[in-house]
Amino acid sequence: PTMADNACPVDRRNTKHNMQQTCPVDHNSSSAKAMTELAKAAEGCSSDVNPANHMPSQLSQMPSQDQRYALPTSRMESTIPKGDFQPSHQLEGKDKWTYPSPQQFYNAMKRKGYDPKEEDMVSVVAIHNTVNEKTWQKVMEWEQLHADECANPRLEKFSGKANDLSVKARISTWMGSRAPFDRHDWVVDRCGKKKVRYIIDFYTGTPMVGMPITMHLDVRPAPDSPGAVWDIVRMQGKEWMHSAKETAQDYTSKIRSFLGM
Repeated sequence: PTMADNACPVDRRNTKHNMQQTCPVDHNSSSAKAMTELAKAAEGCSSDVNPANHMPSQLSQMPSQDQRYALPTSRMESTIPKGDFQPSHQLEGKDKWTYPSPQQFYNAMKRKGYDPKEEDMVSVVAIHNTVNEKTWQKVMEWEQLHADECANPRLEKFSGKANDLSVKARISTWMGSRAPFDRHDWVVDRCGKKKVRYIIDFYTGTPMVGMPITMHLDVRPAPDSPGAVWDIVRMQGKEWMHSAKETAQDYTSKIRSFLGM
């Protein structure tokens, strides 16, 4: 997708590159939250706002007045099929979502009043794009449960809900787990037959000295219909069966090794 409400869902507080410089905010808040505020603030900057993701309909490719040097204006096409809705910031005639350029990303941050660093933009956009691609791959793992009725689902729209914990995330925090630093909701068009909402919770991995930061994506259908709940049950069953099979194979291998077989 394009720059959704929280376009780059990465907890920049922990990156070696110190991406917090890219979007200077209160150090007690995550940059993902800052991106949410950026997207929402767009409504105050322009009367022409895309209602599907709360971003300005037109994202300028021109350098800002005080910009030190021009940034790349090329936009990468995603692998994510686009639904019937055609935001004006998307390229005409394209059947897949197109990511924003580094220059567009920079301008969107500037119009909110942040002080982004030109040298960070290419990396920030690359992370943004990679995370979205991985998210769609995980959505498609769920959609394989319905491949017989829709072989080519499409992403209709998306929104960020960084301040709205999902029920699953809330329960996890009650049990002592860390809260996700971001959340997205994606609506998938299942071949015009059904619109399905997915919840994506973003978690940072356990920090390890000398190792790059890791991130975990928890992608699943929103449990807002009997069909979605049944999908969750089916997928959980498949994961349990796969885990049990691996455990059995591991035990068999150890027994064979012990017996010299």
